[in-house]
Amino acid sequence: MTISRTKKLVGAAAAAAAFALVLAGCGAAPETGGDGSDAPEALDFVPCLVSDDGGFNDKSFNQSALEGMERAADELGVTPVEVESRSANDYASNLENLVAEGCDFIVAVGFKLSADTIASALANPDIDYALIDDFADNEGATNDDGSPKGDGVTDAPNIKPLMFDTVQAAYLGGYAAAAWSAEAGVNKVGTVGGIKIPPVTIFMDGFIDGVAKYNEDKGASVATVGWDVATQEGSFTNNFDANDDSKQAMQGVLDQGVDVLLPVGGPIYQSAAAAITETSSSSLLIGVDSDLAVADPSVADLVLFSIMKRIDQAVYDATMQASAGDFDVTPYVGTLENEGVGLSGFGSFESQLPAGLTDELAALQEQIISGELEVTSPSSP
Repeated sequence: MTISRTKKLVGAAAAAAAFALVLAGCGAAPETGGDGSDAPEALDFVPCLVSDDGGFNDKSFNQSALEGMERAADELGVTPVEVESRSANDYASNLENLVAEGCDFIVAVGFKLSADTIASALANPDIDYALIDDFADNEGATNDDGSPKGDGVTDAPNIKPLMFDTVQAAYLGGYAAAAWSAEAGVNKVGTVGGIKIPPVTIFMDGFIDGVAKYNEDKGASVATVGWDVATQEGSFTNNFDANDDSKQAMQGVLDQGVDVLLPVGGPIYQSAAAAITETSSSSLLIGVDSDLAVADPSVADLVLFSIMKRIDQAVYDATMQASAGDFDVTPYVGTLENEGVGLSGFGSFESQLPAGLTDELAALQEQIISGELEVTSPSSP
């Protein structure tokens, strides 16, 4: 059975115009109706999702969250309410309108929604929340200058953080990129971040450290461009948009001779692809969050592999848990061990990989999981 439900958001017209509402159909619920008929029994549960300003078509973490929410909703036989933010100014109003919609469970996608999600959760203690890429811990400790910082304790008791120790997967990615570049005789790889925030820099830390591991193991000298782990400084587009500023930042790293480039920040991979294509470069990309070659087939011929955060599975699991009435706010942390992070396949490049690379990556993964090899970042959850 397919149920179509048109939903209208409550609130001022200006707030309503700030976002788009996406409705998903629902499948048959697994139980029969209360009257003993074969009609499915309706589940009184409204799951909701709000994106950051990257939008649901970012081929990255917002889209992955959307896929997880819709998979859960389809299995439950309910209609989710999914709202796109066009800018940071939309976050608070979008959350307010989701509350007015009667949402039972709200997933906020991304670090940038942290403060507004905390405020919404504190004001609505009967609603369950999940926040991706942040512990929702903006209070409780201070920096040297007295400004507040996170202390690891969630500031609202009804928020479940969905975190990812992406440094582990990025470490494997750095090792693989170094192996590819060394085999090609280029010996130089690079990275560019979107905005300098922990969910971005954790990728960059792991990537650079993975290259260093390859150099150590192989006696190689693959150089890195775009990020310094020690100083935590590097190249950034300062946005998550596929625009001219992002393309210039990508070109600046490509011009230094890298043959593998890791752009970390949702849609900015499009700027990297444009920079490569327009200059007829032979450089390749590494995707982040989702399997980019699958999410965007138009760039598949440029994607060596992707460093994945399985946000879709985390959102699916949290939604199913909330629907069952046994929501657990204990933070989830995706790791190599629980398969919350990992590398994609190498697609059409598989046959061109250096001999033994996949076995080496498998061995490194086992060492990380066992604790024999410690891989961490200042941004690790």
